Amino acid sequence: QVQLVESGGGLVQAGGSLRLSCAASVRTFSSYAMGWFRQAPGKEREFVAATSWSGSSTYYADSVKGRFTISRANARNTVYLEMNSLKPEDTAVYYCAAALYIATIEGEFDYWGQGTQVTVSS
Repeated sequence: QVQLVESGGGLVQAGGSLRLSCAASVRTFSSYAMGWFRQAPGKEREFVAATSWSGSSTYYADSVKGRFTISRANARNTVYLEMNSLKPEDTAVYYCAAALYIATIEGEFDYWGQGTQVTVSS
């Protein structure tokens, strides 16, 4: 079983930066592709970014491309989401997810964290 715990959320001003972390309680962390999703109040959960098991392949939603960077430290069982030039529309609960293969569709991910709140003030 895979357990995922997000951290690093908080309140930042527009234009600021924040780094989210996701720690996985699994010894075979490097066997999983990892992704980040987010859900704003009253909206559907949407894809943000994903990385392959090796970290060599990454995908980003158009809305965050050029501003967000996903990375992973397999030896530490951790995946990161570096967020720069934050906008008020980035405000959402951010979720870490794990899949057997890299994907950008919510239903393709098998394990999910509890989420961490990110609020960007205007």
